[in-house]
Amino acid sequence: MDLGIAGRWALVCGASKGLGLGCAQALVAEGVNVLIVARGAEALQASATKLIAARADGNCAEVLFCAADITTVEGRAAVFAIRSDFDIVVTNAGGPPPGDFRSWDRDAWIKAVDANMLTPIELIKATVDGMAARGFGRIVNITSSAVKAPIDTLGLSNGARSGLTGFVAGVARSPLAAQGVTINNLLPGAFDTDRLQGGFQNASAKTGQSVDAVADARRKGIPAQRFGTPQEFGAICAFLCSVQAGYMTGQNVLADGGAYAGTY
Repeated sequence: MDLGIAGRWALVCGASKGLGLGCAQALVAEGVNVLIVARGAEALQASATKLIAARADGNCAEVLFCAADITTVEGRAAVFAIRSDFDIVVTNAGGPPPGDFRSWDRDAWIKAVDANMLTPIELIKATVDGMAARGFGRIVNITSSAVKAPIDTLGLSNGARSGLTGFVAGVARSPLAAQGVTINNLLPGAFDTDRLQGGFQNASAKTGQSVDAVADARRKGIPAQRFGTPQEFGAICAFLCSVQAGYMTGQNVLADGGAYAGTY
């Protein structure tokens, strides 16, 4: 299927590895020009090189990169100094650490809200009017399956990402929807990323079980009996950015292998 977005420009955050990189790979494969952002310059440049090398013959998609912390004012300024207009924006920032809510002070909450609620809002604010003026725009916020099924140790993420979800529910149904701009959230479950592996290691250290045993128990709790891959996550993201998805906005798209057992 031709997604109809070749030649568009996309900003993809947290794209040096994991789910962000999977989204960038899928968009570049569709001929979308991308500006990828992450904090680690070396890993980001290596990922940009891989994206360019993976292009098929005839695919001239440009790949730019900016090593910056997108959760800061300075980081966003660095990104928009390279390019100010985007047709597609994929917001993505690492989730806050797990823990006991009793140990989180105000600074921990502010940091979580800054990264996982206010940063996506700032990126939306900076780009949607240009999208509306051009008659096409796609914003995809990478959030978490915990928005639908909260995890007690991820309270910082539960709270901040739920705040973003509530905001998107309103703004996605504003007059922007009639101007060709869609805003959706993509909720990952257990995908095979460094963050997931780090969680297994932490659980192993706390329980005394091996990392393999922890991972196997998690896998068995997923109806698909496996973890997702960044590449298939990226394919879902690319579809949400497509012309075919123009009638989808304000949605929370869950990709978790069936782990969420709710009807709605």
